Amino acid sequence: MSQSKERESQRQFVGRCIDQALGRIAADLVIRNTRFLDVINGELIYGDIAICGDRIVGTCETYTGAEEIDGTGLVVVPGFIDTHAHCESSLVTPLEFDRCVLPRGTTTAICDPHEIANVLGAEGIRYFMQCAEQTCLDLRVQLSSCVPATHLETSGARLEADDLVALRDHPSVIGLAEFMNYPGLLSKAPDVVDKLAAFQGWHIDGHAPLVRGKDLNAYLACGICTCHETTNADEAAEKLRKGMHVLIREGTVSKDLNALAPLLNAKTSNAMGFCTDDRNPLDIAEEGHLDYLIRHAIELGIAPDDAYRAATWSAARAFGLRDRGLVAPGKRADLVLLSNYEQCRVHSVISAGRVVTPELFAQRNKVAPVGLNSVKRSVITAGDLRIPAHQSDGETIVPVIGVNAGSIITEHRKLAVPVRRSEYLVQPQQDILKICVLERHGHSGDIGRGFVQGFGLQQGALASSVGHDSHNICVVGSNDQDMAQAVNRLIEIGGGFAICVNGRIIAELALPLAGLMSLEPHETVREQLTLLRTAVRKLGCTLPEPFLQLAFLPLPVIPHLKITDQGLVDVDQFCLLESF
Repeated sequence: MSQSKERESQRQFVGRCIDQALGRIAADLVIRNTRFLDVINGELIYGDIAICGDRIVGTCETYTGAEEIDGTGLVVVPGFIDTHAHCESSLVTPLEFDRCVLPRGTTTAICDPHEIANVLGAEGIRYFMQCAEQTCLDLRVQLSSCVPATHLETSGARLEADDLVALRDHPSVIGLAEFMNYPGLLSKAPDVVDKLAAFQGWHIDGHAPLVRGKDLNAYLACGICTCHETTNADEAAEKLRKGMHVLIREGTVSKDLNALAPLLNAKTSNAMGFCTDDRNPLDIAEEGHLDYLIRHAIELGIAPDDAYRAATWSAARAFGLRDRGLVAPGKRADLVLLSNYEQCRVHSVISAGRVVTPELFAQRNKVAPVGLNSVKRSVITAGDLRIPAHQSDGETIVPVIGVNAGSIITEHRKLAVPVRRSEYLVQPQQDILKICVLERHGHSGDIGRGFVQGFGLQQGALASSVGHDSHNICVVGSNDQDMAQAVNRLIEIGGGFAICVNGRIIAELALPLAGLMSLEPHETVREQLTLLRTAVRKLGCTLPEPFLQLAFLPLPVIPHLKITDQGLVDVDQFCLLESF
């Protein structure tokens, strides 16, 4: 459309907004006889809500509409904003993520395509941009700042400052995604400084677990303004004092709401938000999405208006989205109609003035998948996973990754493992299993080897091509044979999850799109996850979500001990250990 035609179209739209707001003509859509939340004052107000196109044009008055919704008994609140999400972690495509979460009230999602970018580079980000043009929710893209996340792992791609600048003019882009390499920032690594310099004046998202004191000051001084990696109230209080917007995360693995909810009140709710980060469709089906976070926050004693304010207006302001977050004239018509306000029970949803129905999703254009051959690894043998020892027999103290359910922060444990015939052995009876990370992008072929405690697995092996953030193949198990078989199955199907017991694959989920996402509907993925969960529990696993817990063990920017394809990583010292 030419500029003159576009301007004329906008002129006509503004005229319609004026006429509908004044009641000269019927509004396109009216929600009648309802109450809505005044987010600013925390009050529930009775009155009609008039909508023209994608915009609210009237409240607190009586209107008639070409289409009308009877809101009797309902409460209307602004659409929920997920302030930090990796759609890839939902294990479905962005269009399926859209279909999965929008009916639950999430009308805006700030996504970081960091996972697919670490596999496919700019091609992966462009795929997300294409999807953002089609989704019914407003999918906003942050440009992935850490590809690779660190120098301690092998990723599938590398993105420098110039690569990111070339992508930022797309209308879906907000700014620079979570800046995980805080050690690189503090040491003024040239590539880190280049990216920060290139995005001064744009939104820069944060990722600063346990960063405090002067280190936090330096981090914030670079223009970074949000953080979703805050895990305790004292840390959150310092970040709030220093002007950082704290995003309370409740994902499938990382669960911080219980710890941070006591800080959320009338004074702080304008500087806090909610995010899911990584949440799979099984949890979304069983518990919910942002509706669950709001509901659980209220259950923990948070005043409902404070919880809704954090999930809407506060979130919008933190990311510069000034056109939403309020039920008010002039704002985007993203609305959630609740059958129960205190329990955040979603009755129906309006996205950009459109009632969300299956027919709305059917109108979207398809986006061709990318990265269907991203697992570039030759098959392995059990011998490839062997960990040789310097002594022939006995017992040796070695570093062991300590896993705690519900946290991606791991412990650096030092435990005794047996040595037989110059080989380190697992001890399932002591919950000490072997873990290996295998480079899968066709670059080095490296294998990192180590031990992990916390899975409770008594037999078999679990393998995953989802391994934050470089997404190499991760496998944990009680014996090398099953571990190798599980890895080889993922190579065969192009990535995903697999469980092997006694040489037989007993459950799997194929994720062929970049080794991260299924091509199936989210309902099918949910069913397959249920089968995986059932199978792994029969093997003695004690973790609620073992595959996603496994996926975070190669993440060397989260304390304290991690493992990549290059070996064990002491995150506190930000270096590789010489063991194994």
